[in-house]
Amino acid sequence: MINTSFNRTQTSQNRSNYTSKNLFYLEDVSVKFGSTVGLSHVQFSVERGEIVFITGVSGAGKTTLLKVLAGDIEPDSGRVKRPDSTIFISQVFQDLRVLGNLTCRDNLNFCYDPKFYNSRKEFDKDIMELARIVGITDRLDIKMKNANGGLKQKIAIIRALLSRPDIIICDEPTSSLDSESARKIFDILNLYNIKRKLTVIWASHNKELVKQFSGRIVHLDGGKLVYSGHACFI
Repeated sequence: MINTSFNRTQTSQNRSNYTSKNLFYLEDVSVKFGSTVGLSHVQFSVERGEIVFITGVSGAGKTTLLKVLAGDIEPDSGRVKRPDSTIFISQVFQDLRVLGNLTCRDNLNFCYDPKFYNSRKEFDKDIMELARIVGITDRLDIKMKNANGGLKQKIAIIRALLSRPDIIICDEPTSSLDSESARKIFDILNLYNIKRKLTVIWASHNKELVKQFSGRIVHLDGGKLVYSGHACFI
């Protein structure tokens, strides 16, 4: 876990030029892991306030692209422009990094920062509002080591939003959730996009799911960007 202009670029790279509106800009970016291609000559940009879904089968390059955007991986070739340090990025990757011996609530409490909240009461109100939307108010006192995968994902997403980021980058954030729960998660991201101009970059292998939502789809195949545009053309 943030409106969107659509640009149809099928079976070719998205050759949009860098502009001052771009939070991210990748120019001819390639990444290799030994003999394995992670990304191949990718041209890609994200503007402030966009919702971007990155789709593709397992191994298509989605996670690699997200890690390049987040600065966790530097490309072997090409150029990357990322937001400056005044822009806060929150991440939800497949390694959820929850603390198993603590409760769900305690995992969320680590996010409290007086720089972002006027009071602890305001922070607690955010926790309860987000927990209510995703339907876990009665499970906040469960220890994370006893939580199922779906609950862990919900906690990870709520935790990312409690830091009040400008950008949220999510890697398969609803892979353990049923369709109704997945929709609730996106409803939250959509709400924050509208209310707080949150930029959302969400990777998923489930094209049928993301087709239900408003946003730009970027489709990867074998590390190459083969499509950027509206879901209806996929």
